[in-house]
Amino acid sequence: MGRPRPPEPFERVYSAPDPPARVRRPRIAAVVTAAVVAAIAAAVVFVLVPGGDERDRARQSPAPAPTGGGATETSRPPSASPSPPAGTSAPSPGPPAAGAPPITALPDSCATVDRGTVRRLIPGARRQEQSRNSTLTTCTYVSAGADSRWLRVEAHLYSPERSESPVDDAKGYYDAQWTQARKPSLERTVSLKPHRGLGDEAFRWFKVDKGQPTVVGQVTVRLRNTVIAVSYSEYAESKSEADSREQTCLAKATDVAREVLAGIS
Repeated sequence: MGRPRPPEPFERVYSAPDPPARVRRPRIAAVVTAAVVAAIAAAVVFVLVPGGDERDRARQSPAPAPTGGGATETSRPPSASPSPPAGTSAPSPGPPAAGAPPITALPDSCATVDRGTVRRLIPGARRQEQSRNSTLTTCTYVSAGADSRWLRVEAHLYSPERSESPVDDAKGYYDAQWTQARKPSLERTVSLKPHRGLGDEAFRWFKVDKGQPTVVGQVTVRLRNTVIAVSYSEYAESKSEADSREQTCLAKATDVAREVLAGIS
């Protein structure tokens, strides 16, 4: 029979080792781990971006609505707008007295000015002239010294018993006084301007008497159906002195006009 055949070589096929079995974490541990990670991330954001929450809330919150309360004298300003130059336009009326009845009678013009005011403005004052009727009253004080000061108060009434439109009549007379002041004949006008804050409408006129060393501050006011004119005069030797008296003379005449208005209204 012969020799036995040697065994054939056995070729072994290589295979990778099996992976280890996956250990399954408990569910509770996974939840705790996720919470810890989220807390750490939030802390990092807060440290790196300070004030982020406040900015987010401000960005998400609606803008506050504007508060109410309309405008002021100003409010118009109240507000008051500057007066136009003299001679450019008629004085603009002030706020009308809504629902106020017309004035039916005039008081004594001398009684509407306080005695202390007269003594302060007119040294040694003596009453020179006074007249009174149902539609016109006047009162004039002059000084006893050599400074030639005088004060005159004049009031016109347009009675509702004699007119169907007494307020319109008073407006017409007031406009005529304004027109006359714009075209003076015996005075040199230094200033002529509308003035707010007195009656329904008013203007102030500062003038120098031609040919006489005197200056006059005059305030003309309309209050409903009455027109009041207050004039205050002082002595001034030169043109420069006369022009420098403008503010003081007009201020004194305005103070008296307020007292007269308080006695009428």
